[in-house]
Amino acid sequence: MVPGRTGLGSVDGGAVVMRSIVPILTVVAVILGLWYLAAVRLNATWVYDQAARDGVTVSFAELVPMTWSQERPVLPAPHQVAKGLYDGLFGQKITSKRSLVYHGWVTLSATLLGFGFGSVAGILLAVGIVYNRAMDMSVMPWAIASQTIPILAIAPMIIVVLNSMGVTGIVPKAIISAYLSFFPVVVGMVKGLRSPDAMQLDQLRTWNAGGFDSFAKLRLPSSMPYLFASLKVGVAASLVGTIVGELPTGAVAGLGSRLLSGSYYGQTVQIWAALFAAAFVAAGLVAIIGAVERVVLKRMGMAR
Repeated sequence: MVPGRTGLGSVDGGAVVMRSIVPILTVVAVILGLWYLAAVRLNATWVYDQAARDGVTVSFAELVPMTWSQERPVLPAPHQVAKGLYDGLFGQKITSKRSLVYHGWVTLSATLLGFGFGSVAGILLAVGIVYNRAMDMSVMPWAIASQTIPILAIAPMIIVVLNSMGVTGIVPKAIISAYLSFFPVVVGMVKGLRSPDAMQLDQLRTWNAGGFDSFAKLRLPSSMPYLFASLKVGVAASLVGTIVGELPTGAVAGLGSRLLSGSYYGQTVQIWAALFAAAFVAAGLVAIIGAVERVVLKRMGMAR
């Protein structure tokens, strides 16, 4: 062992960590600074109006803290959103209707169901498109065209139709969620299944490999990186679909319901807290898929 090697390595490792963290912290600091300035600008009107009614003047030093502490600001300051998020996550019982954990679980359950539906449908459609020319010529254009319809327009239609059929609860939201998540999976899986070149396919034919063998031993393994990339996009879209599905129903549970109630009563802090909670849920789902991707690709000898 070379003397001092361990210490030098730890120093180098710390330097690498600092080089990776400093840019992130710099960007975060800039965003927070701009956010605070925007809060002053957008919330100042209310302060000046109140001061005019009272016949007093407000200095800039007095203005700033007033714009950062309003009960119903136009744009909440970052610390107000952080407090609202903390209160929603840890300041309530998880069974409380005011708890973001409770509402997040309602949204997450519909998201996972819809993501499962959309992923399975996307994979099956991709296999059919790759192996059947008629499906390639007919299904793929329809799949692309389906994404041109605004989800805000189609979500109420889906909910009304399903409610008339007696289908309520989590299923309508899951179907809307699946509607948004299946398309990235279709596109990514088709690209992945078609990624093997002609030489690789010809080599399998020289080994008398059938269609199933070429699928299981070449096309499917080659599609894994594309599949996981599309799943990450699909799960985020699935969460958006679930929240959109909660909006036209006047839902009493779910992150969408928190957005609705916040907009009804002008509780902008509640709205922003629900938005950040949704972002954390989406980030967690993407991180889980990324972890599964690393494990699967490593076992397949495709780790990057």
